[in-house]
Amino acid sequence: MFSGIIAALGRITALTPRNDGTPTVRLTVEAGRLSLEDVAVGDSIACGGVCLTVVDKKDNSFAVDVSPETLSCTIGLDAPGPVNLEKALRLADRLGGHLVSGHVDGVGEVLRFDPVGDNRLLEIRAPQALAKYIARKGSITVNGVSLT
Repeated sequence: MFSGIIAALGRITALTPRNDGTPTVRLTVEAGRLSLEDVAVGDSIACGGVCLTVVDKKDNSFAVDVSPETLSCTIGLDAPGPVNLEKALRLADRLGGHLVSGHVDGVGEVLRFDPVGDNRLLEIRAPQALAKYIARKGSITVNGVSLT
């Protein structure tokens, strides 16, 4: 589980096809300001809001395997570039946002992103099949950011 509050902006630096006959790709991610001191292989890190399992770790980078299914229902994990990062919550952590599972249900279409004072108005068209699950004043996660 995650809070939907981004801890750091990382960067996908490489996508490498796996050599085991599966269509899975391995992403190498530079963690930016996200400390990896307490991260071990097998831990979960949300990358762009997607719960991914760390399969390798170096000084300030980690690797995760991403399936074709995950790539088909996300945006931004298929090429090098910036990515929002958040480590999985521990039971003792303060919950400063919402509970976010890190499982992607669909991809919306951004209709508007307009300035409103110091804020922004974001309007997204959700896939019709998911509309019945979206509460009017509930939260939804966009690229790992939990919004109301």
